[in-house]
Amino acid sequence: MRIGELAERTGVSVRLLRYYEEQDLIRPARDELGHRAYGDGSVDRVHKIRGLLDSGIPTRIIRDILPCLEKPGAIHMRIVAPEMLANLEEERAKIKERMETMADNLSAIDDYLAKARPNLRQP
Repeated sequence: MRIGELAERTGVSVRLLRYYEEQDLIRPARDELGHRAYGDGSVDRVHKIRGLLDSGIPTRIIRDILPCLEKPGAIHMRIVAPEMLANLEEERAKIKERMETMADNLSAIDDYLAKARPNLRQP
């Protein structure tokens, strides 16, 4: 598929897909005219990249762990450098902290909504 179709199927802009290519997160083949050509597995890969980025993991770490996530739902281990594990543990701690903050915020919003609903003005 071409880059425009990948963008449409993933909801990621063409510009961002090109950035992912610059960061060596995706590697399209090239057709005879030099246009980017993506396989069906690219959709899953872009979704994984988006999920990892949304979790706050930087592209330098995503680049290293993506080869371990080749198939949907599967993790394939390779030899891992100690620095990589340390980086992942640090990122995990950051994600956990953000999740706890988000849970607190969600609880506060729920409390507000519960108290605000009885005071809702009717038009």
